[in-house]
Amino acid sequence: MMGIGPMEVFFVLVIALVIFGPQKLPEMGKSLGKAIREFKSVGSEIQDEITKATDEIDIDPDKTIKPPKST
Repeated sequence: MMGIGPMEVFFVLVIALVIFGPQKLPEMGKSLGKAIREFKSVGSEIQDEITKATDEIDIDPDKTIKPPKST
């Protein structure tokens, strides 16, 4: 598997610095960090909800699972 080496990271940072300038780069990094944290938070919440829902289901291995009756 091909990974990103230090030279490639340096190259990307230099291009970002040239395109966006030194004033905008810290702001963009901060925004990117917030977005990643929010994405991880939402992922954890979804995982917790799935775990909670599966823990609530009581499955008896001798019985078949039937969908709930619609009213």
